[in-house]
Amino acid sequence: MSTTTETYGTDPAPSPLALLLLGREADPNSERGVECPGDLPAASDPDLVARARAAKEKLGDRVFILGHHYQRDEVIEFADVTGDSFKLARDAAARPEAEYIVFCGVHFMAESADILTSERQRVVLPDLAAGCSMADMATAEQVAECWDVLTEAGVADATVPVSYMNSSADIKAFTGRHGGTICTSSNAKRALEWAFEQGEKVLFLPDQHLGRNTAVLEMGVPLDECVLYNPHKPNGGLTAEQLRDAKMILWRGHCSVHGRFSVQSVDEVRERIPGVTVLVHPECKHEVVTAADMVGSTEYIIKALDAAEPGSKWAIGTELNLVRRLAKAHPDKEVVFLDRTVCFCSTMNRIDLPHLVWTLESLAEGRVPNVITVDAETERYAKAALDRMLALP
Repeated sequence: MSTTTETYGTDPAPSPLALLLLGREADPNSERGVECPGDLPAASDPDLVARARAAKEKLGDRVFILGHHYQRDEVIEFADVTGDSFKLARDAAARPEAEYIVFCGVHFMAESADILTSERQRVVLPDLAAGCSMADMATAEQVAECWDVLTEAGVADATVPVSYMNSSADIKAFTGRHGGTICTSSNAKRALEWAFEQGEKVLFLPDQHLGRNTAVLEMGVPLDECVLYNPHKPNGGLTAEQLRDAKMILWRGHCSVHGRFSVQSVDEVRERIPGVTVLVHPECKHEVVTAADMVGSTEYIIKALDAAEPGSKWAIGTELNLVRRLAKAHPDKEVVFLDRTVCFCSTMNRIDLPHLVWTLESLAEGRVPNVITVDAETERYAKAALDRMLALP
């Protein structure tokens, strides 16, 4: 029997927790440097559903709608395919007949789709304010300065950059220029294995937790050989000796959603639900991942729930829209959100039904809004890094 309604079945009221969600208050237990500005949109007008259907029908095969797993249900309803960021970008590339690719996700995802699709296709993001706090934690200027620091320390030549898919096109291009590769949360281990075949060290951008968890827990890299580069400190806050001794140079970045989960969240849910299996995303903190029973990418989490025995109990540490959807899809299992504090991805939630309807109706009327375009040079090097990932066995 599912208890999901009691745990997280309604949107947060304007309480201290809701203000925290909206970035108006601070949580001393969460990681610093993350803001989630803006309100979550109100429930959409039911008439918008009919308008979305009409506009999509009018466009026909000219439009292809991609829906990331973290999108709200009212948007997912109109997606032609759903998935994680890289799967969706590849799905877009596999539909060359679609003139318009409407990406219901965040900015870096739309950039990746533009890189991988043809020149005649146009990628549209329904709300340009749908960004990613993690991707924004590494700018091209900061990463170039970091490479200068590594060069001065005498370790750049032995360092291979590996950038998480959740990064801007500029960071992907930096990675491509310096012989590195991109990774997803599903293939991070293979990407790191490849990188260590090319060099002695890895500069992992921009999510420190995925880099640390993969290196330490899956590859046996000692924790003390992972150092944290802070772009807001001189020389990243590291000495040349620390850089020379390190195998993993982790960028100080994180996901504002997954970074909220704590060991206390794990302990509390185990006490509340005896026999529960705690399953978390590898973007969670190292201590949370080690306290959990299972860890895996978004696709891994979905497949784990699909394969789970009826009557089993699950506490999921990932974005709330997806956890809700999993709970609805598996009424024979008890599926709860890992933390009692609700935590949507506020930027993902900017893509609501009003924005989608406006986008589709604009396209149907011959106007193309919010086109995402990556310049040719950036695209060239970013695609080189993406191609290296695609070539990984």
